Amino acid sequence: MSDKNSYFNPEDLKKFSSITDFQKEMGDKFFDWYSTVFKESALTAREKALIALAVAHTVQCPYCIDAYSSTCLSKGADEEQMMEAVHVAAAIKSGAALVNSVQMMNHVKKLTM
Repeated sequence: MSDKNSYFNPEDLKKFSSITDFQKEMGDKFFDWYSTVFKESALTAREKALIALAVAHTVQCPYCIDAYSSTCLSKGADEEQMMEAVHVAAAIKSGAALVNSVQMMNHVKKLTM
């Protein structure tokens, strides 16, 4: 049961295809591209699902997290692999925040010289 006061409604994920309602041409192009991206190629569908799950966490999209948690399981990933993918994403995201501290430290050093 979803909270009626929440922006996130799990039922909205089922309505994703309706993004073409207000702009059919671009919506159709998006879905064509999106389905091509997730086809098996240099990466397996399972690997792509794990990447998508990790990215979903970094962009903090609850719809994507729900969708790719299910997709990962259906593609054969287990809970440990899924959590490891999330940890990789978290490490990159936190590392990106920390590496930018060099800019802050350089600026502070200039200001305090």
